[in-house]
Amino acid sequence: QLRLVESGGGVVQPGESLRLSCESLSGISLADYTVSWSRQAPGKGREGVGCVNYGDDSTAYMWSVKGRFTVSRDNTKNTVTLQMTMLTPEDTAIYYCVADKGAHCLESGGAYGYSPTPFEERGQGTQVTVRS
Repeated sequence: QLRLVESGGGVVQPGESLRLSCESLSGISLADYTVSWSRQAPGKGREGVGCVNYGDDSTAYMWSVKGRFTVSRDNTKNTVTLQMTMLTPEDTAIYYCVADKGAHCLESGGAYGYSPTPFEERGQGTQVTVRS
C-alpha cells in the first residue's frame, strides 16, 4: 500500500493561492502511478479536479479549474502537487490525492475524463476553505 498523505490545506481568502502536496509514506515511487486530485464539497459528491498520467506525465483538468490549477510531479521528493491559484469559495472542499497504476485521464471536448481501476488508493484528504 502507498499510504498516501495530503498536506497544505488551509483557510484562504478569494483570489489567493494554495499548494497541496501528496506523498507516499511507504516510500513507493509515485512516478509509477497516475496520480489525480479529487474533491468533495459539503453535501456534494466527489468530483475529479485534475491529474498527471503515468508514463508521459500528460495532465488533464476539469473545466472549472483549468488555467487556475496545476498538477505536477517532483520525483526527487516523491510528491505530486496541486498548485491552486485564484481560489473562489466554490473551491471549498476536502481535497484527496488518488494514485492508480492503471488509470488514465484526459480532456475531451472540454470535459475531464478519468478512467480508474478497482485498485486505486486514496489519502485521508486535506481541507481547503475559501472565504472572505
